[in-house]
Amino acid sequence: MIAVAGGKGGSGKTTTTLGLARALSRRGARAVAADADWDLPNLARLASETADGTAETGARDRPTVVDAVLGGGSIPLDRRSPTVLAAPDDPDPVDPGPTFGSLGEAVPDDAAALLDCPAGASPDAAAALRAADRSLLVTPLRRAALRDAAKTAAIARRLDCPPLGVVAVRASSVPDPVADLLGCPVVGRIPARAPAPLSDPAVRSAYDDLARRLARGYGAGRWRIA
Repeated sequence: MIAVAGGKGGSGKTTTTLGLARALSRRGARAVAADADWDLPNLARLASETADGTAETGARDRPTVVDAVLGGGSIPLDRRSPTVLAAPDDPDPVDPGPTFGSLGEAVPDDAAALLDCPAGASPDAAAALRAADRSLLVTPLRRAALRDAAKTAAIARRLDCPPLGVVAVRASSVPDPVADLLGCPVVGRIPARAPAPLSDPAVRSAYDDLARRLARGYGAGRWRIA
């Protein structure tokens, strides 16, 4: 599993999780995008608001992460669109650590699994990073955001979830020192588009490029591309 992580809320993690999952589906890969930010969940809502006529369902109809784990066996997936797993309706009695670990076992070995992580260094963020084997940093190119992303990168490495790379969001270009600061390559640059970036052709193309790069690297020998 890949933990999509960043330093602060609003850094673009959720949009990148969904944009990347959809791009992987466009390449013919089976993909799961799970909301690991149970205090501020919005992955399912974003998926419903930006559905483009594929097999994606409404927010209320989506299974939760807990549903997927309790279902037993592998999660049924559809290559036409990613499976989006919402946060549990009542997260208080649920331990995120074992839940994310069980989710990793429920996702088929040849499918891509993305966790939309909480921001910062909270225990919930650490639980998602521990469950994943690699992380993907997402950050705008503001000084404070980059400092926070560097802290997140350090935490991810301590938890044996080293970054595959960094995705710079709302960026027209990426200075070379960004990779040096975060200790990993820049694997994606997402242009600024408002108010609906996931509907913009340039943004979709940027996520397609990111999916292609990850499929050739981390996903080679892991993900089955139709």
